[in-house]
Amino acid sequence: MKITDGDDRGVWDGFVAGLEAANFLQSWDFYEFHKARGKKVVRRLVYRGKEIVGAYAGVVETAKRGTYLAIAGGPLIDFADEEIVSEVFSDIREQGEKYSCVFVRVRPQEVMSENILRILSKQGLKRAPMYLSVEYAGILDLRWSREEILAGASQGFRRKLRKAEKLDIEVTATADEAAIKEFCRLEKLHAERQQYVAFSGEFLRKQFEAFREGGEVLIYTARKDGEVLAQNFMIFYGAEASYHYGVSSQLGTKYSAAPLLHMQAMDEARKRGCIRYNLWGIVGREETEHRFYGVSEFKRSFGCEELRYTPAHDMVLKPAKYQITKLVETARKKKRHV
Repeated sequence: MKITDGDDRGVWDGFVAGLEAANFLQSWDFYEFHKARGKKVVRRLVYRGKEIVGAYAGVVETAKRGTYLAIAGGPLIDFADEEIVSEVFSDIREQGEKYSCVFVRVRPQEVMSENILRILSKQGLKRAPMYLSVEYAGILDLRWSREEILAGASQGFRRKLRKAEKLDIEVTATADEAAIKEFCRLEKLHAERQQYVAFSGEFLRKQFEAFREGGEVLIYTARKDGEVLAQNFMIFYGAEASYHYGVSSQLGTKYSAAPLLHMQAMDEARKRGCIRYNLWGIVGREETEHRFYGVSEFKRSFGCEELRYTPAHDMVLKPAKYQITKLVETARKKKRHV
């Protein structure tokens, strides 16, 4: 068995995009985005003989409390193969030490189970005090037809969709630069209205540019009488279409434009061969005070399957410094109600 740097885009995406469980979190372009932000990235391919049997990519994040390596959506390996698991986590440790990290945080692309938790524990990892990417998501099976998905959606969702379809709302999908400029403008207004901290325009543009390089991004826009009502930032990678970000105007909420955008994005995803539509983060039905409760109920109205990924786990490399991280993140999680 051999583990080497992944330095060829074609080889990397040829393996990762071919895995049914994978999504953009381990794509080549996601780490080109991080490099554009001035970050150091790690891409490692696992070979058994001449065959690639695993991969993981991560970004080295710096913070006042210490540097760490973040591996979201990985490693992509067969967790039932003890040899691969042992070799890969040994390599992850080496990469973390190479960049003088306090810890390495992983959030595997595996459904939560007692078995996967035992495997991570055996490798010396412990539950992280803070999440790394979405751990609880709403998923739609795109092998279902449009009619079958609508049959499984809530009555309220179908009513909103019919309403939007009757209002002569124009929907466009494009990767033109003008679309991301409009998205950044609307996202700032949306954040002010919903009282959350908006992403910087530079952050969003760099993501858009990285995924546009591989033809993996489209921004869907709903307009009525020339006015923008809502926009979705969609990423298509391998078997999955990801609803990465979504914003709307006050008028867009009134006209219920969002369902229209999603249905058209699903049509495009099927054309690209995607079999899964990931609505991303949701919270439990009982978490009525959570700040994402409202948007979670909207996503549930699609009739989505609720999937729990294995939560983030940490490989601690510098125990004393890690205790500072643990205290800071525990307090931050409580303050943010996440």
